[in-house]
Amino acid sequence: MLQSCRVALTRSSTRATVHRTLSTSSTDNVGDNLPLSGIRVLEMGQLIAGPFAGQLLGQFGAEVIKVEPPKTGDPLRVWRELDTDGTSPWFRSIGRNKKSVTIDLRQLEGRELVKKLAAKCDVVLENFKPGTLEKWSLGPSDLQKYNSSLIFTRVSGYGQTGPWAPRPGYASVCEAESGFRYINGFVDPETGGLAGPPVRPNISLGDSVAGLHAAFGTVLALLKRERHNAKGTEKEKGVTVDVSIVESMLNLMEGVIPEYDRKKKTRGPSGSSVTGIVPTNAYPCLPEPSSPSGSGSSSPTQLTPTFVVIGGNGDSIYKRLMHAIGRVDMTGHKYEQNIQRVARKKEIEDAICAWTTTRTVDQVIEHMTKTGVPVGRVATVKEIVENEQLEARGAIQDVWVPPTPSEDGRTETEGWKIKMPGTFPMLDGVDPRPKWAGPNLGQHTEEILKQYLGLADWEIKRLRKEGIIG
Repeated sequence: MLQSCRVALTRSSTRATVHRTLSTSSTDNVGDNLPLSGIRVLEMGQLIAGPFAGQLLGQFGAEVIKVEPPKTGDPLRVWRELDTDGTSPWFRSIGRNKKSVTIDLRQLEGRELVKKLAAKCDVVLENFKPGTLEKWSLGPSDLQKYNSSLIFTRVSGYGQTGPWAPRPGYASVCEAESGFRYINGFVDPETGGLAGPPVRPNISLGDSVAGLHAAFGTVLALLKRERHNAKGTEKEKGVTVDVSIVESMLNLMEGVIPEYDRKKKTRGPSGSSVTGIVPTNAYPCLPEPSSPSGSGSSSPTQLTPTFVVIGGNGDSIYKRLMHAIGRVDMTGHKYEQNIQRVARKKEIEDAICAWTTTRTVDQVIEHMTKTGVPVGRVATVKEIVENEQLEARGAIQDVWVPPTPSEDGRTETEGWKIKMPGTFPMLDGVDPRPKWAGPNLGQHTEEILKQYLGLADWEIKRLRKEGIIG
């Protein structure tokens, strides 16, 4: 059996014409107008960073084949809130537009199936701990024997090289090592450092930022390959896109490193403002009635603090802001430029707070908008899904989740719609609507193995019986 797999793999390396036909004739109904139509991605990752990159590639037309372990699938399927079918709504979003294939990578024959699939793909996307795929003989040097132009996009905590490469690298840890957590908290007025533990954004920011870098790097590698092939010279060899969560977060750190290098200044935390820019901050408004979180009740039961963010740091915008709050006395040559306002930060912030705390969020937004001052509410998710701007842009989409069939073919649950972000950035001619929500576990196993590997029904039945596929 293994020998026949190797023969099939060798044959598949001469796939140039066949591959393009298979990609465009897939049953995913991707239109030719999408930028990545005809590109096939084999996603071998789990949780957030790698799968988020796969989500982005799939939104723009790539056919993403997601390999998951039988029975359990991606752990994200059961993270946080669970829906009526026991699947996380989060997975329905990050798994959108993907095809789920269940293969047991712990078994040799399962890994051979993955090799055969990789030979039919343009990209392998993975976020295992460095060295894991090499132990399974599924690393770049293994798979590129059968597909020399295969792009290998790898996401890890610290990258594939260096003394820290073998370390497990979760986003939270990598955010800390990148310096992000140090500047993301409240300042100790005596030391200028952190006053207590840093504040964590209540999302896995490092994973998503790394996923963005992985998707961007993949597109760059595809563009490089396309340009090379267009020259008509020898076929472009596959490249590795090495994405580190630490380095992805480091990319967000703006002038922190050059400022330290040239001025020996260590930027510290700044609470809800930004070091060296005044005024830009979150300002309290009058509290508003609300229901307890998760109560489902629409009747007001308590008062909740509310905030707006005002960005008045542009010189002309600052003047408009101070006129709007009746503090013309705080304009003129002493406040004309940002460097002067930084020296008077407290008095400026106190003046703005004194004005916002006597008004509701809506009143502040209306007044600032009329004056031409950038302003926005610190919005809850309820306010986000009801936002008229986001609705007008199609930024939040309703996506249908079909009924879940049981093993005997009967329907166990009814279908429903689920809200999720649309497709960003928006491109002319690209439909922002996800084609389908994250699929049920193993939903496309037979389709993919028959279509791309040519397996017969009896072979699939045997593989399933032996636990190699789900």
